[in-house]
Amino acid sequence: MHQILRVNGFQDLGRGISVNVVQVSGGLRSNVIPDEAGAVVDVRVPTAAAASEVDQAFRTLEPVDRRTTVEASGGFDRPPMERTEQVARLYEKAREVALELGQELAEGGTGGGSDGNFTAALGVPTLDGLGAIGDGAHAFHEHVDIETMPARAALVAGLIGRIK
Repeated sequence: MHQILRVNGFQDLGRGISVNVVQVSGGLRSNVIPDEAGAVVDVRVPTAAAASEVDQAFRTLEPVDRRTTVEASGGFDRPPMERTEQVARLYEKAREVALELGQELAEGGTGGGSDGNFTAALGVPTLDGLGAIGDGAHAFHEHVDIETMPARAALVAGLIGRIK
């Protein structure tokens, strides 16, 4: 429990750093002190510098009780998708195309990850979220709004036509 409270302290939503203990396990049955306990933590960061900072924070975790040990393993499975000037310019092109098509294109971020994180980390201006419109990503109610697909395809095609 002490470590979970410490890990929760790594969160800084104002800076876009999300830290969430998503799974805790330990013990074999009730009324027996477990030999081991573990936690899975989901971390989302906006920049490589923030990723390094959070990684270092995990590496400095120390036990509260001297009879115990703490081991942090794992890491980020993809680099963060950083908003650069080139990404902002690409978004502006997409927004212009959307306006010409009578659509509104809001800029946003979810803290999630996609394959676009890898292209962005290579310095390739990358936009994410231009695919199908829907709701419930990774949930039982996940769905795509089929009626909006032609308009979305027109937006992507128009953006491709603008890129030189």
